[in-house]
Amino acid sequence: MERRNFLRTAVVGSTAAAFGGTLWRGAASAAPAQPATGPYGGLQAANGDGILLPAGFTSRVVARSGKTVSGSSYAWHSAPDGGATFADGSGWIYVSNSEVASGSGGGASAVRFDSSGSVTGAYRILSGTNNNCAGGRTPWNTWLSCEEVTRGAVYETDPWGVNAAVQRPAMGRFKHEAAAADPDHGYVYLTEDETDGRFYRFRPTTWGNLASGTLQVLVAGSATSGPVTWTTVPDPDGTPTQTRYQVAGAKVFNGGEGCFYAAGTCWFTTKGDNRVWAYDAAASSLSLVYDDSLVTSGTAPLTGVDNVTRSASGDLYVAEDGGNLEICLITPQNTVSPFLRVSGQSSSEITGPAFSPDGTRLYFSSQRGTSGSSSGGITYEVKGPFRG
Repeated sequence: MERRNFLRTAVVGSTAAAFGGTLWRGAASAAPAQPATGPYGGLQAANGDGILLPAGFTSRVVARSGKTVSGSSYAWHSAPDGGATFADGSGWIYVSNSEVASGSGGGASAVRFDSSGSVTGAYRILSGTNNNCAGGRTPWNTWLSCEEVTRGAVYETDPWGVNAAVQRPAMGRFKHEAAAADPDHGYVYLTEDETDGRFYRFRPTTWGNLASGTLQVLVAGSATSGPVTWTTVPDPDGTPTQTRYQVAGAKVFNGGEGCFYAAGTCWFTTKGDNRVWAYDAAASSLSLVYDDSLVTSGTAPLTGVDNVTRSASGDLYVAEDGGNLEICLITPQNTVSPFLRVSGQSSSEITGPAFSPDGTRLYFSSQRGTSGSSSGGITYEVKGPFRG
């Protein structure tokens, strides 16, 4: 995502019950989250990486743009963006997009870790694409890398780098942002990074095969909550009419960003109004989880909403593009607080938050690092007593 000049305003796994169910659905339908002290307490002074963390948490640098990743012979890509993790035997893989043009190395890369968390390799998994921003993992262990350009495409990639990436045009050609697979209902949800963007879902003809299927767009009134319906997009290719203008009454979302599905709910963010939304797939209804303009006391802790993920406890972790470069935590109890802050990198943005499969490590990137340039990206790991 490009640097914003104004303020803007969940991993598939066995902990779905903690993240969804009565507690979260009740919270999502109640008043949006309000500031409170987080479950880990306040932030400590900046550490040697320039990161402010709660007591008991530590950080390390995993990779720097243009520098060889330790334990490999691979130079990390520029402008690291959306990311996800994949179990790999007793270790795991973290994949990360590169939000630069094809001629500058656009695509995606991966870092492999062993069971102790040591880096054992790094490599390219997608090349020759443009402004790969966010995306999402699938239940069949592929990474959907999305192009944030007009008539951008979704590419299905192999985190292990063995199989060639495949473009998935049936998922629509538009300014893609993120994707979230819903194995419970057989959809992949998609956000669109336009000021008058839409929220889509794609139903594959066969679950697990994204080569063909039906693209639909959410239709609703101007309200921020309530029942919604879906209508098929007549021409997913987006020519001559772009997908967001093809269906009358499609609900407008101001700058769609991250999205994440678990336990019947898809959470997604919109940067233009600093909102975090919840779509209840079973009830086909929409509600607000967070809106900075509805914070009733003090200063809104979360602005510039962007990528989103969750922990095993059901907490949402929302990265900031802008604001004061924090990852903020929204609990199922409807509280919001800073979890970490990156200092000395005011011309950057926070991207790609994702937990290791065991939930003990959080990965994320500062897209432009201390230099403010795409070539200055830094990818980090945070380790600590994340609540289970």
